[in-house]
Amino acid sequence: MGHTEQRPAVRTRAEKPVGTGSVFLSFAPWIIFGVVASPSTWEYAALAALVAAVVLSGKDMLRGRFFLLDMIAIVFFAVLCVLALALDRHELIWLETYAQVISNAVVAVVALGSLLSDPFTAQYARHSVPREYWGSPVFTHVNMVLTAAWGVVFALMALSTWLAIRLPGQSDWFNWVVPIALLVWAVKFTERYPDRYKERAVAQGLS
Repeated sequence: MGHTEQRPAVRTRAEKPVGTGSVFLSFAPWIIFGVVASPSTWEYAALAALVAAVVLSGKDMLRGRFFLLDMIAIVFFAVLCVLALALDRHELIWLETYAQVISNAVVAVVALGSLLSDPFTAQYARHSVPREYWGSPVFTHVNMVLTAAWGVVFALMALSTWLAIRLPGQSDWFNWVVPIALLVWAVKFTERYPDRYKERAVAQGLS
């Protein structure tokens, strides 16, 4: 009888999954704040977001994992809570008015700023991708793109919520419809882009 030799499967770096781990959970406090915050409720929104940030990142911190976006969220919302307790209401009119704009802008700055050193999504991806692939072109490219996408989305959300203040007649669109549409797009893009780019990289022989 003939013997057919089976070759072992060869996997390249491009074929490894490029995951984003619990990145979506890190956005939860910011989304909670964006949904709840208003001129009359921003203090409660800040407290709710702070609690969410601590609870959702608590297990990671106990394991020695400190994600940039989580740490920024804890500091940012803690500062808002302190300001709410320390300052009089008339001193916080600017914050009541622009709380959502500021929070969205902070995420945008953090995300886009991380491109200069270490894209923030890479922190999450490293917990689902073996260490030997962290320096691969595919891993680097995917996380640069995902981080840039989230940064741009939150920058657009900051602009949208600012327009809601300037154009009160269109506030529902700019406070709700546009931000939700942007978030839905970002989530779907984050879920689909890594695999699509991985397939393209394999076809092109990238590693």
